Amino acid sequence: MKFLIDRCAGRRIAEWLSSLGHDVIETRSLGQDPGDRVILELAAGENRILVTIDTDFGKLVYVNGARHCGLVRLPDVPAQKRIQLMETVLTRYSSQLETGQIITVRGDKIRVSKPIH
Repeated sequence: MKFLIDRCAGRRIAEWLSSLGHDVIETRSLGQDPGDRVILELAAGENRILVTIDTDFGKLVYVNGARHCGLVRLPDVPAQKRIQLMETVLTRYSSQLETGQIITVRGDKIRVSKPIH
């Protein structure tokens, strides 16, 4: 799978996904933060699933109808649990990610939402 990791999600999750053989780009490699809309457009343009802890992306998708290729939202997930929860997401919801669905992890609860394009 192809991922774009928002700088707020952390380098460790990017390195972990890369170690599994996924195609991973970190937004920090793009230089100065280009802003949420540009990040989402970049992810969609390159068919990448965006991984973030930032809740603003949900607003861009649900309220503004921004295009995307899947989104994993990890708000309120401590850094030390992100990889463990992302592993669960990949194990249980890979097919949903591949079809551009939105996965939100809050605590130990995982919610899958239909894509909005």
